[in-house]
Amino acid sequence: MTIAAPSVHARELSDAPDWWRQAVVYQVYPRSFADTNGDGLGDIPGITSRVPYLAALGVDAVWLSPFYPSDLADGGYDVADYRDVDPRLGTLADMDELISQLHAHGIRVVVDIVPNHTSDKHAWFQEALAAGRGSAARERYIFREGTGPDGSEPPTDWVSVFGGSAWERVADGQWYFHNFDVSQPDLNWANPEVRADFLTTLRFWGDRGVDGFRVDVAHMLTKDLSEPLPSRAELDAMPIDGNHPLIDRDDVQEVYAEWRAVFDEYDPPRTAVAEAWVHPSRVPLYASAASLGQSFNFDLLEADFDAGQFRRIVADNLALAAESGSSTTWVLSNHDVVRHATRYGLPDAQRGADGRPTLKHGNEWLLSGGTEPALDAERGERRARAAALFLLALPGSAYLYQGEELGLHEVADIPDAERQDPTFFRSPGVDLGRDGCRVPLPWTASGGSFGFGDAGAHLPQPDWFETYAADVQDGHPASTLSLYRRALALRHELQTAEELTWIDGSSAEVVAYERPNGWSVVTNFGAEAVPLPAGEVLLSSRALDDGRLPGETTVWMRRA
Repeated sequence: MTIAAPSVHARELSDAPDWWRQAVVYQVYPRSFADTNGDGLGDIPGITSRVPYLAALGVDAVWLSPFYPSDLADGGYDVADYRDVDPRLGTLADMDELISQLHAHGIRVVVDIVPNHTSDKHAWFQEALAAGRGSAARERYIFREGTGPDGSEPPTDWVSVFGGSAWERVADGQWYFHNFDVSQPDLNWANPEVRADFLTTLRFWGDRGVDGFRVDVAHMLTKDLSEPLPSRAELDAMPIDGNHPLIDRDDVQEVYAEWRAVFDEYDPPRTAVAEAWVHPSRVPLYASAASLGQSFNFDLLEADFDAGQFRRIVADNLALAAESGSSTTWVLSNHDVVRHATRYGLPDAQRGADGRPTLKHGNEWLLSGGTEPALDAERGERRARAAALFLLALPGSAYLYQGEELGLHEVADIPDAERQDPTFFRSPGVDLGRDGCRVPLPWTASGGSFGFGDAGAHLPQPDWFETYAADVQDGHPASTLSLYRRALALRHELQTAEELTWIDGSSAEVVAYERPNGWSVVTNFGAEAVPLPAGEVLLSSRALDDGRLPGETTVWMRRA
């Protein structure tokens, strides 16, 4: 069938306080989006230059990954100043212009906030190093004396998320705690000064017109490091039930109650979404109206292209959303995982007794440089298009990761010398990290960096990007870009109440559901074509097979 490109009309910015409940949010990784000054890094003016593209795509909001001053030890999540822009990316004036242009096109702005840790270049941490033991400056962080006769051993045997010890010794002999990279010292959220300063940061961006915040590792801020500290084995054996020393503590909700009071100072209220990797029973705490208001649902990031998994995940997360009174979120890819077009072209993930992948899906393939196991790229793209239409029709908000609308695959064969992710350097030969999904976007089929910028790109772009470039797909009715544009236009037309009714069928490989307005969605997760129900086909992820629904295909229909 023909997929017509939508007409682009400037939309007004709604003042509705619940704009976020069913919004389509597009994640921009600024350093890999568009480069205007030719230094190989994407920048804020580059994003501004692509606002018409985002408007034509039809998104409701843009989420900006960190753009703050940073040494890029962790892709910008090592923040040196929460109330400024990295000078390599632009200025505060550039940021104001970006916000203005997005708002003029009816697009909201969500920014990342990273409250668990700062960069070791942050003024507070530099002050702490200079101030020494027992100082107020050190109380903003988590410093401890070492163990052993001379204090030369770390306080505990805990391991950081990026590998290696979670403690680092400073010149005067004390040690500081870092759950992530050594350049990311954890803040002490029991310190009133820390809490007050982040309220200032929220107001700083809220006053500049930012509409919401994505809260990085929202479940890890508060900690109980009372002596004696447990060993790593003891820590791992502790239940994560609200009282764990490091993870998902009940008292973190006291922090977010203060944040909620700040959000509600604005009209409409500023929004927030938690990145909280917690047990499902704990998700409603973060998603409640008294807390951050919404929490990411990452289940589809870990799912195979499987009918049973998709239906269970949707049912479970809609139930959690009903419990909190929030809407759920749907996401297939982001800056931390292998792109879903690639995941779906690889063998299904190996799973443990709990049904979760036993390792990162796609990690083995990355370690082989993208050769083993064999990637069926065509199948991955076919499944990715079907999964996108399945997701975009669900009630709740949908999060898209830059480049998925182009059908991009993961870039596997980045030379070791050009990698940037600290995960790779802290665990060589075990985890190649996240660089492969952060490669700068291809805007044009020609040019030294496929239209990303006048110079090269900060991560190497593969030759095959040429066939995925935005200018190649623009106006091509069968392209993935055209599919996303048409889907988002139809979603705006059809999306109303947050309701879903399952449609039971005869095949276990087919999942179908109905939304209000007689809008129904049918996905064939199997390999063989199946009959279509009666009705008008509005959109299909690929051409129908003589009126039948092909395998690995989704259609949107209007009831007969």
